[in-house]
Amino acid sequence: MLIIDAANHYLESVKLSRSKNTARTYKNGISFFMDVLRDHQFSPESTQIENIDEASILWLADALKDHAPTTERLYITSAIGFFEHLLAENIASPNMLRIEKLVKMNARKVGQRLPQFEREAIESVLDYANRLHTVGYATDEEYLRNLRDRAFLIILADTGLRVHEACGLRRNQIDWSESRALVTGKGDKQAVVRFSTRSLEALKAYIAARGTLDGKSGKALGSLPLFARHDKGAGKKIKPITTTTGRNIVNQRVAEAIGSSKVGLITPHSFRHYFVTTVLRASGNLKLAQELARHTNIAVTQRYAHLSNDELDKGYHDIFEKPA
Repeated sequence: MLIIDAANHYLESVKLSRSKNTARTYKNGISFFMDVLRDHQFSPESTQIENIDEASILWLADALKDHAPTTERLYITSAIGFFEHLLAENIASPNMLRIEKLVKMNARKVGQRLPQFEREAIESVLDYANRLHTVGYATDEEYLRNLRDRAFLIILADTGLRVHEACGLRRNQIDWSESRALVTGKGDKQAVVRFSTRSLEALKAYIAARGTLDGKSGKALGSLPLFARHDKGAGKKIKPITTTTGRNIVNQRVAEAIGSSKVGLITPHSFRHYFVTTVLRASGNLKLAQELARHTNIAVTQRYAHLSNDELDKGYHDIFEKPA
């Protein structure tokens, strides 16, 4: 079988088993691969498939160096799929182990995007949230929501809790004297989370205002949710907020504090980003940030260890713009 016929056979199988977008991407990748073979005097239209060598993946990787890393990865993936197809269909017998090693040694890794969030915007939201207990209210439920949302946002920023972890907290998980809580996070792992003085004060104000409702619940106080619903649907019952409610709290208060254009750009997870970068900016200690954020892999924490443009500008000018 000619190389071009084998390539078309492969693309037909991709077309039947993958989405239109994936099939189009693979077609572009294989077309590029065919051009690379032509550049190396292997005409796909006249060369038998058994004459193709695994080292051709190196030619492809080299030809892709001027392309974006994501394009390189996609096109190499399509080429690897082509070789796997040849082997599976007994069209040829490429050495897949060698191909994988060559790719691993020579292809670039796709760079990870840095966590994007606006630190100043989050600080504006936190400043607004910290004043919610002084805002006028029409009903007792509205007052409780103000206190709850104030505590919720401050806790997200000062503890690094994920939104589902914060929403799932119960009163007996808080050790008020030690300023910490035992939470169950990702992977069903238990960990200790520390609380700042301002987060505990906001929590205490909220819990105190909720005292009458909690007392009438008929349940042990420790078993009650730390953050409760205060709406008509909940009535007089103490029901925990859901992660959807947690996201809605963020959206509502972001809109109120800095405008609706920022809704969706600042999410509950943005406050976790804020927490990690706050630790790094204050301490410069990557291991400390990893432990406090409860990242299993320190490489995840390293994504946050970047400087803002303002800090880079200042550092550059401090070095190169010294007065003569």
